[in-house]
Amino acid sequence: MKKVIFVSHCILNTASKVVLYNQQSIDAEEKLRLQFVSTALNNGIQIVQLPCPEFTLYGSRRWGHVSDQFDNPFFREHCHKILTPIIQQLKEYLSNPSFEVLGIVGIDGSPSCGVDYTCQGDWYGSFEGRTALQEVLRNTKLVNKRGIFMEVLDEMLKEENLNDKVIVRSLYAREPDKCLDLIR
Repeated sequence: MKKVIFVSHCILNTASKVVLYNQQSIDAEEKLRLQFVSTALNNGIQIVQLPCPEFTLYGSRRWGHVSDQFDNPFFREHCHKILTPIIQQLKEYLSNPSFEVLGIVGIDGSPSCGVDYTCQGDWYGSFEGRTALQEVLRNTKLVNKRGIFMEVLDEMLKEENLNDKVIVRSLYAREPDKCLDLIR
């Protein structure tokens, strides 16, 4: 039986991520990402890459966002559109006894792919003339909630009666076993 796991796009392609400047956070996530991918490959697990909704909508030179900005019908529709073929693939793997779907792995902290944590804040508008930018940045926080892409994915799993058949976890450097437990 072949084992299959679905992963957020940036687990396999970090070039799709928003440029970050906190080197300590980057290093911790990168170490876990490499451990996750190498463990999966060494255990013969097949990896299916999810599309990145931020990259496919805004490209590589986008600003960082918070989930509040993506919580709109336009972004949700985009997520639904790019997840439709993923749901079809997932259904096919689940229907074939030759495969075992281990789950889906998101990226905690992401405004799109956060599973247990996403970032929220009153983040909008132009930087030009904004006098309270430091206060806006201070009030942007990590909250216990799914990112918008993962919310849409959950809705689609429920619509297809797959939510009880598919485990959804996250890659998060502060809680590494959440993703590693799926592939050991």
